[in-house]
Amino acid sequence: MPTVREIRFVSSNKYKIEEAAQIFDAHSIRVIGSPVKIDELQTTETKKLVRDKVLKAFSQIGRPLFVEHTGLYLDYLRGLPGGLTQIVWDALKADDFARLFATPEPAKAKTTIAYCDGMNIYNFEGEIPGLIVSPPRGSRDFQWDCVFQPDGHTMTFAEMGDKKNEISMRRIALDKFAEYLAKGVTS
Repeated sequence: MPTVREIRFVSSNKYKIEEAAQIFDAHSIRVIGSPVKIDELQTTETKKLVRDKVLKAFSQIGRPLFVEHTGLYLDYLRGLPGGLTQIVWDALKADDFARLFATPEPAKAKTTIAYCDGMNIYNFEGEIPGLIVSPPRGSRDFQWDCVFQPDGHTMTFAEMGDKKNEISMRRIALDKFAEYLAKGVTS
């Protein structure tokens, strides 16, 4: 039986912590949720955002950990809102967000993870193409899951429930991260 490793995930979003725990469980990695609120740098440059965020988190916790940022990148808006997705979502909420951004134009949902071991920072990304739908469909509990429909599917992430974790951008990024950790990195 593989050795269970532990990894700290700094996020104030309980849904993200739950998803990461479920996905990492298949890799025999236990997620230790650290529900610390980190003030995010406001930028469209996602790698810069997660680097700043992981450094702030590490300075508070002082142990190897990871953070992530997940956003929507709309082709017709040259990748916006991207790193600013949360700000836009918080201002508009589901109905207005969907009305404003729903088009037949491609979009992608992308997760960028930053892991800090105390010496170095490593990034892992996952993305999935889809589109923004209107009206929102499914539970509105987990931010924009109710307006993002991945390519090849007829349901939004919110309508998929836990099945989302089989195909999501977060799954892709976390699988890459787990592969890195399996190479013998310990936390």
